[in-house]
Amino acid sequence: MSSPTTNETTRAEYCVVACAEAWRHAGEVLAGPMGTVPTIGARLAKLTFAPDLLLTDGEALLIGDVPALGARAQVVEGWLPYRQHLALVATGRRHVMMGAGQIDRHGNQNISCIGDWARPARQLLGVRGAPINTLNNPTSYWVPKHSTRVFVEQVDMVCGVGYDRAAEAGPSATRFHDVPEVVSNLGVFDFATPDHSMRLRSLHPGVTVEQVLEATGFALTVPDEVSYTREPTTEELRLIREVIDPKGARDREVPA
Repeated sequence: MSSPTTNETTRAEYCVVACAEAWRHAGEVLAGPMGTVPTIGARLAKLTFAPDLLLTDGEALLIGDVPALGARAQVVEGWLPYRQHLALVATGRRHVMMGAGQIDRHGNQNISCIGDWARPARQLLGVRGAPINTLNNPTSYWVPKHSTRVFVEQVDMVCGVGYDRAAEAGPSATRFHDVPEVVSNLGVFDFATPDHSMRLRSLHPGVTVEQVLEATGFALTVPDEVSYTREPTTEELRLIREVIDPKGARDREVPA
């Protein structure tokens, strides 16, 4: 395993960079970040290596500038009401990064309920747009607290469709199905294995393989050589700290 570089970069900033990388080479598609760190990541990608990425104000406007978190955009490029947003999803012109109350080794995601569906112990957000997201456009996931409660052997309810269930459903489900990666506060994961089961792709500096395995509730594929999440550049750190998130909201989602 290669050694990480020691610097003052926080865990939250490594997570931001890892999320930003999800949109590298995305082209002119709509970014759909859900959560503080993914939102900073999408804005960082827009300002650096993915200038064609489309961003919204979180409601119904396409924005042309990259405001700080909580600030109003000064450049509005278009109107994106709910109907048009759904059209983008259905035609694959969006890469969303959703959260996950639970996620399993094949990428099935649950944001609906914990426990038996007929009588759940916990009610979450509901299925929402997760099924159509995973069947029509790239869908990555962000988990700010990696634990065996989230990374489970089997989700209690399938909202986002994983690789195994898409394969069972046939070509209509697999044609555009793509779960590129899962980013957590411990590392980055993908499904680049023969059976599309989850694999550890990189560790955030300061995290060990043993920590990841202990916090994961299923058999995780670990390559012989595990890399570390890349270092942010000096310019990327400046953009994160001074332009996109000057109030440090990232550190509240991923404490140091």
